[in-house]
Amino acid sequence: MSARLDYQQQSPELFKKFVAFSQAIKTAGIEQPIHDLVNIRASQLNGCGFCLDMHIKEATIHGERPLRLHHIAIWRESTLFSPRERAALAWTEVLTRIPEHGVSDELYGRVREQFSEKELSDLTYAVMAINGWNRANVAFQTVPGSSDKAFGLDKANLS
Repeated sequence: MSARLDYQQQSPELFKKFVAFSQAIKTAGIEQPIHDLVNIRASQLNGCGFCLDMHIKEATIHGERPLRLHHIAIWRESTLFSPRERAALAWTEVLTRIPEHGVSDELYGRVREQFSEKELSDLTYAVMAINGWNRANVAFQTVPGSSDKAFGLDKANLS
């Protein structure tokens, strides 16, 4: 696979603003392990190899256990995730693949049991951001691992 174009170079100001938006989300109210789960699950659903590769490496650097990383795709069947993490994964899935009739009251209620209004708002922005990154990297076929050194992901020792 080779990249179609370098969207960072073609639209540098928009890229910088989107990076700033994504950085602001990291300092919002969602804890890092959940942020990692959200990024990985959305990237799986969207088939974004670049982002999936990046966020697996980031989660590894953050100390995430390998088995949990393998279980993200089967989180409903796995016993490795807390109720809060399950709620975040369910929210990620519904916002990544919005159903025809929107988000159900039942799901919203389950997620609200785990997240305050502020946290749920922050979580929603996190899902929005990763979906945006996924769309750009899928559209332009960004090569997985191509930015490892620039982002310090070589420290994960997974290459």
